[in-house]
Amino acid sequence: MKILSVNAGSSSLKFKAYEMPEEKVLVSGTFERIGIPGGFYTIKLNGEKIKKDANLESHTVAFQILMQELQDLKVVESFDEIKGVGHRVVQGADHYDKSVIATDEVVEDISSLSSLAPLHNPAAVLGIKAAKEVVPNATHVVVFDTAFHQTMPKENYLYALPTNWYKDYQVRRYGAHGTSHKYITETMKNILGKDGKLIVCHIGSGASISAIQNGVCLDTSMGFTPNAGLIMGTRCGDIDATILPYMLEKSNMTPKELDTALNKESGLFALSGGYSDMRDIEEQIALGNESAMLAMEMFVKRVVDYIAKYYFELEGCDAIVFTAGIGENGPDQRERIAKKLSFLGVELDTELNNSTASYLSRSEGIITTKNSSIPMYVIPTDEEVMIARDTYSYIK
Repeated sequence: MKILSVNAGSSSLKFKAYEMPEEKVLVSGTFERIGIPGGFYTIKLNGEKIKKDANLESHTVAFQILMQELQDLKVVESFDEIKGVGHRVVQGADHYDKSVIATDEVVEDISSLSSLAPLHNPAAVLGIKAAKEVVPNATHVVVFDTAFHQTMPKENYLYALPTNWYKDYQVRRYGAHGTSHKYITETMKNILGKDGKLIVCHIGSGASISAIQNGVCLDTSMGFTPNAGLIMGTRCGDIDATILPYMLEKSNMTPKELDTALNKESGLFALSGGYSDMRDIEEQIALGNESAMLAMEMFVKRVVDYIAKYYFELEGCDAIVFTAGIGENGPDQRERIAKKLSFLGVELDTELNNSTASYLSRSEGIITTKNSSIPMYVIPTDEEVMIARDTYSYIK
């Protein structure tokens, strides 16, 4: 059975086609500059990359081109071979604790939640409507990034704010990267042979850590928006909330300018003097850049703070797992984190750690010694296959 996993952005459309239930990737690609002059798309098939320019007037046009390419490349003979399309949606608020069929009512609800994810939900709605128009006979399923975190108890998702802020304005902790955290949770169950106590570190340009117990989320570092918790590429993470009205008063910034500063001009970018990519920061550290050193120290400290917090919240831990861009490909960052966790008895295997990265032959596995009190793993995440799994389960 052929399933499409789709992630629609405001001017982009990413996709992967799977043969299910084998989870075999048939083809993948990205459409870029949708609705913008200079549109183009790339498709990866059998190890080869195809790139073409195209006038991508809308998401519907992009989806039409996608389906025609699937036919021309002999991935499908007809559109009806695509039995399901899974759509990634960032924000489902507390309306959805699992994936659902993309009915008209659900799509309308996603649109109504756009104020909670203004850069993501409107684009997702465009993608869903386009796909339903082009492939109307497929089963369309919505997979929410926030759904996995809906198992958090009230004491972990509520803020100590006026209660009507939650009741009237939906202000609470939602978390993000839920599809990734769910994938790691399921993968680790197979590795450990049980639903254990996990601390999952999804660390990339955007980053979050979750405490997992008995297969469900107990707590997570991101909050009302993805700008809470860890220090990220350009996001500040946890700060004193009173800084915001203070800066509005002192600087005459507009709320929009303040939001831009918090999300696009802060984090590692601000601390290091203009470097948001961890690879660039490592290069600057090697050159003796003290600002880059400070950025790294603060970044690692914040990660360790959350790991330690969740270790005690879980009352122990069966495994710490690193995933996403930095988590999968940053042996130096993992080593720094492990050293600060030595007080818990964590003991890194330097050789295993240094040989584990997505671009190396060993892309996953354990990176601690047999004497380590807590095993640490690197597991590459796969959000697309989780979307395909949920979609397939509805059709099956």
